[in-house]
Amino acid sequence: MNEVLHSNIQEGIRHYYDDLDFKNILDFVQQKFSCCGGDEYRDWGVNQYHWCNSSGPLACGVPHTCCIRKAPGEVVNTLCGYRTLEKERLELLGTIHVRGCIHAVGLWLKDNFEATLGIVCSLLLPQVVGLVMAWLYWQKLNDIYSKLDTVDFRILELRDFSFGAVDLSGAGWCWCLPREGGYIPVSPREEEEEEQEEGNG
Repeated sequence: MNEVLHSNIQEGIRHYYDDLDFKNILDFVQQKFSCCGGDEYRDWGVNQYHWCNSSGPLACGVPHTCCIRKAPGEVVNTLCGYRTLEKERLELLGTIHVRGCIHAVGLWLKDNFEATLGIVCSLLLPQVVGLVMAWLYWQKLNDIYSKLDTVDFRILELRDFSFGAVDLSGAGWCWCLPREGGYIPVSPREEEEEEQEEGNG
């Protein structure tokens, strides 16, 4: 699981300055959880602007959201992470956060298990309720459709219902009334009579 997260975060870091949404999320996480990168601060080496062989001011450094603030509300030094990727962890303890965000967020989730469970349940419960309601609604529609689609012609016969009383003049040459045992057939004689009537008309 950590490897998948690390791979995804590295891919996001690679496009950090091109994907504004990911940039804002990662900046928030790095500041909120006092972390830097995915697995560690050296993950920033995959970004072309932070390569150590680059020539820009960000070369071999990390974003300012990785930096340790001495006092709350102080003016942010955007180059506080300059040339940090070429230094060892112990040299950076007072400068940037060397812990990766995967570990920082994982520890927070473990320490706040009840809050995490509550958040997960609050997100999943509406989805589950929606699925159950949709399934019940679908079952109800099927029941209604089955009742409307089923006609018991034996009951119609008991009520002295006659198929001959039905006006089928607009139905063309075929009687398509379903009944027990199949559809009502049209005899050749009836078909010839209808053709003669149409010829005389």
